[in-house]
Amino acid sequence: MFKFLKEKISGWTKKVAKEAETVDIEEPVEDVEKSLEEEKSESGGQAETSIKKQSKRTEKEIKIPEKFDVAKQKYEPDLEKVKEIEKEISKEEAKPGTKSFFDKITSKIQKIKISEKEFEVYSEELKMLLLENNVAFEVADKIIEELKTEIVGKEFLKKEIEAEINESLKNIIRGILIEPFDIIERIKEKTQDQAKEPFVMLFSGVNGTGKTTTIAKIASFLTKKGFSCVLAAADTFRAASIEQLEKHGDRLGIKVISHAYGSDPASVGFDAIQYAKKNFVNVVLIDTAGRMHTEKNLLKEIEKISKVCKPDLKFFVGESITGNDSVEQVKSFDWAIQIDGIILTKADVDEKGGSALSVGFVTKKPIIFLGTGQEYENIEVFNKEKFLTELGL
Repeated sequence: MFKFLKEKISGWTKKVAKEAETVDIEEPVEDVEKSLEEEKSESGGQAETSIKKQSKRTEKEIKIPEKFDVAKQKYEPDLEKVKEIEKEISKEEAKPGTKSFFDKITSKIQKIKISEKEFEVYSEELKMLLLENNVAFEVADKIIEELKTEIVGKEFLKKEIEAEINESLKNIIRGILIEPFDIIERIKEKTQDQAKEPFVMLFSGVNGTGKTTTIAKIASFLTKKGFSCVLAAADTFRAASIEQLEKHGDRLGIKVISHAYGSDPASVGFDAIQYAKKNFVNVVLIDTAGRMHTEKNLLKEIEKISKVCKPDLKFFVGESITGNDSVEQVKSFDWAIQIDGIILTKADVDEKGGSALSVGFVTKKPIIFLGTGQEYENIEVFNKEKFLTELGL
């Protein structure tokens, strides 16, 4: 995911390094002395050849600071010692790929400055890449604007520009991603303080996103953390949906509360909560029918379920591979029931990563889980730093 960004930055920074404005700087004498010390170390404790002789060869490449004379005087005794090996050093410098002392000084202190014009050319290409990789338009705009603020007009060491831009981009994306809350701590807070009140979670989303399987995965995840669970089959519309959830319940050893098809889904959720209270079950997970985000009447129905069941957390479950469609979907469900978090399925086959970057930003709600396969254990708590690493940054 997003490795195209790193490749793009690498190519662009190499071009900038050649064409951007070079900034002359007056290097402090301490830095020059440090460079001389490094050179002495590399030559077995001996300083390199005559500064005056070398400076003629490099004065077109870099302006030698006036303070350099101070350093030269300090190292004059060492310079006398190297007269005997001056010829040998000259031979070494003549070899292909060998850098002289002043070549090293040039590479160390040469800086470049990126102009606004250069950035505009680059930003158009970068924006197109972001959009092509499922990043929402408004998110791409924010990334470009913040990156411009970070790098235009600022001086960078020539050899470090690529790393600096990568780090800037990484920090921008880190800021865009909403920090996820700890669902385990949320459950503990309620179930410990109010022993008879279960923690209720409502799951919503469009058709075919793997919502029911995701609920089973989360139930399995919670039981391993020591919580008891009950499942509510409130999808009373889709054929075989109840049987599907009951099959998961049998495999996991978890009770499933269900009514007949066509029943009021809100009543199923309500009954599951009452069962949990009577049997001291910690968590209720309510499945709902998938519905398109454009279906206003069905969105009203899930709004009713939310009002009746009063869930502690409301999740939107979507596919990470649907691109910008997932952004519009999550907006609609957030408008209907004010979701608290997002779960993205099929993250293991998402090669672009743009949806994960976008859905949280447009709703200001965090991604809590990522589905990464078909097995019950194939679900993981969302981690911002791990996500950034997987983006290749």
